[in-house]
Amino acid sequence: MPCGCSSTTTTLILTAGEPAPESVTPAERTAKPRTVTAPDSREGGRWEGAMDKAIEAAAAVRHLTSPNPWVGCVVIAPDGSAFTGATSPPGGPHAERHALTSAGAAAQGATLITTLEPCDHRGRTGPCTDAIIEAGIRRAVIAVLDPDPAVSGAGVARLQSEGVEVQVGVRQAEVERQLLAYLHHRRTGRPWMVAKLAASIDGRTAAPDGTSQWITSLEARTDAHRLRAFSDAVIVGAGTVRADDPSLTVRHWTPPGGRVWSDGREPNGVVQPRRVVVGSAARGARIHPCLQWEGPLDDLVVRLGADGATQALIEGGPAAAGAFVRAGLVDSFVVYLAPALFGGDDGAPILSGPGAQSIHDIVRGSITAVERLGPDVRIDVAVTDAA
Repeated sequence: MPCGCSSTTTTLILTAGEPAPESVTPAERTAKPRTVTAPDSREGGRWEGAMDKAIEAAAAVRHLTSPNPWVGCVVIAPDGSAFTGATSPPGGPHAERHALTSAGAAAQGATLITTLEPCDHRGRTGPCTDAIIEAGIRRAVIAVLDPDPAVSGAGVARLQSEGVEVQVGVRQAEVERQLLAYLHHRRTGRPWMVAKLAASIDGRTAAPDGTSQWITSLEARTDAHRLRAFSDAVIVGAGTVRADDPSLTVRHWTPPGGRVWSDGREPNGVVQPRRVVVGSAARGARIHPCLQWEGPLDDLVVRLGADGATQALIEGGPAAAGAFVRAGLVDSFVVYLAPALFGGDDGAPILSGPGAQSIHDIVRGSITAVERLGPDVRIDVAVTDAA
């Protein structure tokens, strides 16, 4: 597991950045530690393009790395050559080691750009800081400090102590969005809770006779399967299990460079999300094996976080989704709307159960993204008071 470092516990000396020399001598390597520099208009802009490539590399492994963070790294050699790496599935090399291995001798005197602070502890792999120092990296440019409280500050401190110049904050906002679930988990111990809702334009999820397949298009359903692949757990209510007998596996979405097998295994490391039923599932239901949960919903969230889940997806049905909303356990919504209408109030609603009794009690959020998916629309909403 990568190390975590927190900006609240790390003392940063903010100065203007200095150009990197072509190489670093052993004497320079043992000299007084350099300062951590904040990105200004010159230095920040200098590395933004490389950080964009690191962000792209991290996005390609989003479905592979949890509970470890999905990190991208680029090494820029003194001659301008670029070498890219991304985090392997758990137990494999981290992004920094991949990029450094690719660079080889060209890493001497180079700048390393990474989306998350390098680790400085030994888990299933050795510390990335060791590899960075041994490779002769002159400067490390980091987008986001890791908030994991167990190792907060260790990566930056170690690099500084070995004479590596450290610059923090390039593309910080973009990487914080990309690593939202991981950062939330490390700060709170709880998974980022996403409620996925799919409905007609008038907010209905099924007809009065119970039919519901399909309201949304294949494009929307494929995107929903990608959302499953990015989640460590998928949660449904017992009513949905009885009515639809869902398998809740990733099927429609094909990850980059691979395909998902029907038995839940995939050649490049995709692992199907853990399936959770609020209530019980009949023997023989397709959702098995699954966790059947009878206790308080907040305890379930705590349990999933303790098990290492960084993101959990609430897929419904209306009763289960409504229960999580009323309990204040939803951090964000992903809503798929189809341009179809039931035209009445006798179809199944998008949420069920008692709602807000006053306008002052409604759940509010902010729209963070809107995307067209075939004929449908995906709307992402962050709950305003989500941690």
